[in-house]
Amino acid sequence: MIPALKFLMYPNAMTDKFYLEEAIEDLHTLLDMTRWATSRFNDAALYFGHGTDNAWDEATSLVMQALHLPHPILEQAGENVLNSRLTKSEREKIAELVLKRVQTRMPLPYITNEAWFCGMPFYVDERVLIPRSPFAELIQNEFAPFVETAPTSILDMCTGGACIAIALAHAYPEAQVDAVDISTDALEVADINIQEHGLSHRVYPIQSDLFSSLEGQKYDLIVSNPPYVDAEDMADLPEEYHHEPELALAAGEDGLELVDIMLKEAPTYLNDGGWIFVEVGNSEVHMSERFPGLEVIWLEFENGGSGIFAVRKDTLVQYFSSKD
Repeated sequence: MIPALKFLMYPNAMTDKFYLEEAIEDLHTLLDMTRWATSRFNDAALYFGHGTDNAWDEATSLVMQALHLPHPILEQAGENVLNSRLTKSEREKIAELVLKRVQTRMPLPYITNEAWFCGMPFYVDERVLIPRSPFAELIQNEFAPFVETAPTSILDMCTGGACIAIALAHAYPEAQVDAVDISTDALEVADINIQEHGLSHRVYPIQSDLFSSLEGQKYDLIVSNPPYVDAEDMADLPEEYHHEPELALAAGEDGLELVDIMLKEAPTYLNDGGWIFVEVGNSEVHMSERFPGLEVIWLEFENGGSGIFAVRKDTLVQYFSSKD
């Protein structure tokens, strides 16, 4: 018996135990275990949205991480690697992770403590959101065509585990990046990632309620993936999302409470010609009501995703001065 089983006594525990023991004995290859995991995920009607969007990709990711295989190995070695035979202890490890994913509905990155963003691995746990933002594409394209000169001072507001901040530091090797969050728990995770990526000399975790601790700072570029889930969507979130910190998700009735403060205060902290990019997800539908007449640029993504807008400092100055 896998030791963890006795701690996972859910309504379907006996059935899951049977599936697990059968898989360990009867399956042999990496492909066998991936197919079996896919079937278990589909049977349990899991929700996918934390790095994958379907059962097969989720199963592949789980198996690769369980075996400590490099993330892009299927592209590098080809699909023949799927025929590799596994030891019994490897099958046991995979089966245990599959069972945990099914029984707890915990997102896979929290189970393995690993998430990928901008082609890089990051440590994650339940103190931070799991990175999944379209900001990755923007960063890889260096915010073209909006940001024409490489920024040297960047703010990542609501940084969480600092995945965006670290990706920004890689994209702009001469830049200093301030990684700001209100949560000290999140900043502990951010510091783990900053140290792991060797960027403690350029990425600085700062505890602050939005701009409150940043007096006197000026930035060429501000990016933010803040809490933006409105009240209606919070009530409808799949179970997987309830493992994530509510502080990093919920933002009032329309999801724009923090965005409202951020846009009003951003001009004070942006250099002339600077841009702010903000992700608001599904709360995009509330923007015109919250900010009537504000001309923001909604971005389109080749790799999927939506709900990120860009706006220049001078546009914000003109807009909010007209409201005084």
